[in-house]
Amino acid sequence: MSDVTTVPPSRNNLRGLMWMLVAGVFATFMHASIRHVSADLHPFEIAFFRLVFGLLPLVPWFIRLGWSPLKTKRAGMIIFRGVLNVICMLAFFMSLSMTPLAEVTVLVFTAPIFATMLAVFVFGEKVGLLRWGAIGFGFLGAVVVLRPGFEAIHLGSALALFAAVVWGVCLIIIKSLGKTESSVTITTYMSLVMAPLSLVPALFFWQTPNMEQLLWLVGIGIFGGIAQLAMAEALKAGETQVVMPMDFARLIWISAIAYLAFAEVPGAYTWIGGAMIFAATAFITWRERTLKKPPTPKAEPA
Repeated sequence: MSDVTTVPPSRNNLRGLMWMLVAGVFATFMHASIRHVSADLHPFEIAFFRLVFGLLPLVPWFIRLGWSPLKTKRAGMIIFRGVLNVICMLAFFMSLSMTPLAEVTVLVFTAPIFATMLAVFVFGEKVGLLRWGAIGFGFLGAVVVLRPGFEAIHLGSALALFAAVVWGVCLIIIKSLGKTESSVTITTYMSLVMAPLSLVPALFFWQTPNMEQLLWLVGIGIFGGIAQLAMAEALKAGETQVVMPMDFARLIWISAIAYLAFAEVPGAYTWIGGAMIFAATAFITWRERTLKKPPTPKAEPA
C-alpha cells in the first residue's frame, strides 16, 4: 500500500475511490459483454480470449518497465493461483451466461467472506465474535438472494457461489503475493498462466469467432484487464476500508445495463441480500484493517 506519510490521507483516499470507481465500471462492461457474446460462443472460449486480450492493457507498463514485471521468485505460488483462478473464471463465466447479471454480481461479493473463513482454517488466523457475526450476516444475505425452499437454486447461482469460494482462496494468495510482487507482475502472470490452461476446455467447444464477435472478445479482454489493474491501484492508493464500499456501486451499474440491454429487473430480495452481503464484507474489511494498526494495551481481536 502507498506510504500515507508522503501523500495527504484525504487525497490518497480520493484517488483510491476514483480507481475503484473505474474498476467497477469496466468490470460491469466486461460482465455485460460476456452475457451478450455467450449467446453465440461458449463461455469457456470467451474466458480464453479474455485472458489473451487481457494482456493488451499491460503493454504501456512493459514499454515503460521493459521485461522487469516478469521477474518473480514465487513462480510456484503464481502457477498455483493461476490453476485455481482458471477454475473460478470458468465457473463465473458460465454463471454469467445463464443467470441474471445482478444476482451473479451479488453472490460473487461473498468472496471476501469466504476468504476470511478460509484464513481461519488454512492460516489459523484468529477471528472473534464481531467478525464471525459479520460472516453469519453475509451468509444470511446470500440466503435472502437465493431463498432456498421458496425458489429452486439454479445451476448458474450455484456456479456463482462456487466461483466466490474459489476466488476467496485466490484473494488469500494474491494478498500474499502482493507483499513481494507488483500488481503488474501479478496481472501479467494471471494471463500467461491461465490462457494456456483455459485453452484446453475451450477447444472442446471451439467455434471460430467472426469479426464482430472478435471485436467483442477484444473488448472483454481490455475491460477485464483495466478493471483488475484499476482495483489493484485503488487498494494501493487508498485505505481498504474507505475504497472497498465504492465497489458496491457495481451493482448499480450492472443493474442499469441488465435492464437496458437484457430487460432484466433485479428483485427486492437481490437488493436486500446484496446490501447485507456488502455490509458484512465492508465490516470485515474495516475490522481487519483496524486490527493491523499498532496495538494499544486494551486492544483485543474481535
